[in-house]
Amino acid sequence: MAPAPGGHAPAPSAPRPLGEVRSWPRSFADRLTTPLPGIRAYARLAREGAFRPGPDGLRGIPDLPYAPAPLPAAAPGTLCATWAGHASWVLRVGGLTVLTDPVWSRRILGTPARMTPVGVRWEELPPVDAVVISHNHYDHLDAPTLKRLPRHTPLFVPAGLARWCRRRGFTRVTELDWWESAELGGVRFDFVPAHHWSKRSLLDTCRSLWGGWVLTAPPAGAAGTPRKVYFAGDTGYGHWFGEIGRRHPGIELALLPIGAYAPRWWLGDVHADPEEAVRACIDVGARRMAPMHWGTFVLSAEPVMEPLHRVREAWVRAGLSREDLWDLPIGGSRAW
Repeated sequence: MAPAPGGHAPAPSAPRPLGEVRSWPRSFADRLTTPLPGIRAYARLAREGAFRPGPDGLRGIPDLPYAPAPLPAAAPGTLCATWAGHASWVLRVGGLTVLTDPVWSRRILGTPARMTPVGVRWEELPPVDAVVISHNHYDHLDAPTLKRLPRHTPLFVPAGLARWCRRRGFTRVTELDWWESAELGGVRFDFVPAHHWSKRSLLDTCRSLWGGWVLTAPPAGAAGTPRKVYFAGDTGYGHWFGEIGRRHPGIELALLPIGAYAPRWWLGDVHADPEEAVRACIDVGARRMAPMHWGTFVLSAEPVMEPLHRVREAWVRAGLSREDLWDLPIGGSRAW
């Protein structure tokens, strides 16, 4: 869908039916912001060996913020966000409990075990009303965690990923293209673009889409405005943030990735660094930002505490109010 004449954002399309069975192109490679790395890039990475922090970078593990606490009550009309770690959040929105990219496993394929435990015990979760998935990488789509859910749990996933979910017994799977939406319990789930890619095996590169989600709850009162939370999933920095902000004005909280960015020549196109995450928050017009995608798994070469220090400094340099940077510890919550 192209922008409307005059630069105005187009009107949102009507929600798609829940659980709709759809057909998709064989590949979404045409959605890539930049070409994927080739053989030379992989050879350079292997030669330099710069894909994990050195001993000095790992010394910060004991300092990673971890403060699990009981989930706060979410009164009617309020929103609540709890960081379980990495890109996993427990969101209470419009009366629903929604999990984002839930990974409760201790280990994922190809990485060391978690540096920090999950911030919310699975047994302490309220009934899960819905799950949103940003893309199919193992640190965002975790089959062992999904197996813990009742198979009738509604899943909202990118185009091309419903088949994977249905093969595992899930019966209420809604897959969406960019700029499409669906509704559940009065909450609207909009799938929006990201600067990333998808791959889960040797033969499925870009066979499913990738993106983020804007969750919109109805206003608390007749005179109120809709309540919006933006979950960016996994993404590099780029032009899509401004377009998301134009199409979804009034975002109250942006959950944005700040880690897994070094070396930049390797990861710059698909993972935002802390300074870019702050720029993305400004671009989407969000009032507040909560950093994520750091402090849980060792995925790249930056020192483990560096993302937090850099995002705090970038926030101050941008002249933004410190109280609007919700740099939560793993297990921490904010309600508003």
